[in-house]
Amino acid sequence: MSTARRIYEEYLVASTRTGDKKAAIELVELRGPRLLLHATRLLGNHDEAQDAVQDAWIDIFKGLKSLRSDAAFPVWALRIVTRKCAALIKGKQRDRSLAAALAPEMPQLVEPPPGVSRDLAQAIAALPSAQAATVALFYLEDLSLTEVSIALDIPVGTVKSRLSLARRNLKTALEGENDV
Repeated sequence: MSTARRIYEEYLVASTRTGDKKAAIELVELRGPRLLLHATRLLGNHDEAQDAVQDAWIDIFKGLKSLRSDAAFPVWALRIVTRKCAALIKGKQRDRSLAAALAPEMPQLVEPPPGVSRDLAQAIAALPSAQAATVALFYLEDLSLTEVSIALDIPVGTVKSRLSLARRNLKTALEGENDV
């Protein structure tokens, strides 16, 4: 994310905290698609992801006054979405195996981000959801290891392990396509 966009987002967070409804709407428009993409990666289901993000926005707006740093908003919001997704998964343990079986058949929901090839985006989407979310936050959202750790509510060591495994899986997937 560009510096100008980060500064604008911080402005929207500060304005929303003071009760500016227009800023709140703009904040949802700016950050919402990325939160939805994150939830979709975690859940593997676009409809459930929309529900999780909608619930997360309620908690985000309720907790905004307690946020100490406007710059921390993206990671803080991602963490809230991660927890909503985790709660949703926990509540639907029996349906989890069915969702995992159907996940590879899901259509690509969004266009790849600028600078990311369709092949790479598809390879990331084919990763297990935990790896896909970690890779996307680290490489596509440009978050640090610590920020990814906070956003996914996991230890930094787990972030490193997931990134290492995901890189190996992506290399195998992408090299396999070149062999054809």
